[in-house]
Amino acid sequence: MSVETTELRPNYAISRVIKGGWQLAGDHGPVDRAEAVRDMEAFLDAGITTFDCADIYVGVEEMIGDFIGDIRTRRGASVANQVRVHTKLVPDLGLLENIRADDVEAIIDRSLKRLQIEQLHLVQFFWWDLSLGQPQVGLEVLKRCQEKGKVAHLGVTNWDLAETQPFLDAGFDVVSTQVQYSLLDRRSENGLTNWARANDLQLLCYGTLAGGFLTEKWLGLPDPGFTFENRSLIKYRLIIDEFGSWEVFQNLLTSLKAIGDKHGVSLSTIATRWVLDRPQVAAAIVGARYASHLPKTLEVFDVALDELDRSAIQAILDAAPGPQGPVFALERDRNGRHGRIMKYNLNTKPDDKVLGSG
Repeated sequence: MSVETTELRPNYAISRVIKGGWQLAGDHGPVDRAEAVRDMEAFLDAGITTFDCADIYVGVEEMIGDFIGDIRTRRGASVANQVRVHTKLVPDLGLLENIRADDVEAIIDRSLKRLQIEQLHLVQFFWWDLSLGQPQVGLEVLKRCQEKGKVAHLGVTNWDLAETQPFLDAGFDVVSTQVQYSLLDRRSENGLTNWARANDLQLLCYGTLAGGFLTEKWLGLPDPGFTFENRSLIKYRLIIDEFGSWEVFQNLLTSLKAIGDKHGVSLSTIATRWVLDRPQVAAAIVGARYASHLPKTLEVFDVALDELDRSAIQAILDAAPGPQGPVFALERDRNGRHGRIMKYNLNTKPDDKVLGSG
């Protein structure tokens, strides 16, 4: 078994499974920080070289930075330089109308310091509401940061083609778009995939396992409703509701379990493999706090879906079209049930000397 890789641009290769950092941010239950940092080395040694984080994932950039710094000290710069870090730049909604160019560069400088690296490999830009402020200024700053050597590549996140096209028209080289994409949520296929192919962008996919719903844990269980302490579970339970009934969701899990049994792997492996096989998908982001499930994660590189597998899955998908419309449109509606659970102002903390905070 070898971990698949792909190039987003010539001489910039990433692993096709990316270790996600959202689950380390604290909203998903207690995290043993030391263990989480220590276990990152197991992912790197297994060939999962790419790590996803964001400036708004509280404490996660620092954790990855501690990992990189430790590897650099113990095993040398050549090993530490194998790590690829994808972070996001997400200015707070409340600051969009007044954010300045130097505020944006200050976020980049803060991420570099947190991550203990000299250049951010990929910065994925997001602006909560493109009608507020001057979003193009943000990418212009990032382009200047590229020229200064602070940033290698630019991407966007949670935008569909309508949001992204104006920036391509303005001459920005956008290499990737990070979007929610799973068997339950196929909004990327409503035009974004074909557009990305035509414009040399690749998809980096989160939510591939729907916050853990696409695992054996939920197979055969009754509908839990929508009351969870974990906001991530509420988010993806809402996606299941858009996908179809709980019964249809259980039919999907049952089918995935049968296919997994046939190949000797978990149903979550089948769900991830399905996404990786979709057109224009570069990688799937798999959330993992620790390395305990790493062997199961690596199964995805040891399985190939055949025509019978794909047909069985498609039969269920045909009866459950899932969320409709553009990528992130439901979540962008701040008055809707998807948007109401979002947190829009996570970038500025009292001790951060950026964004006009002091």
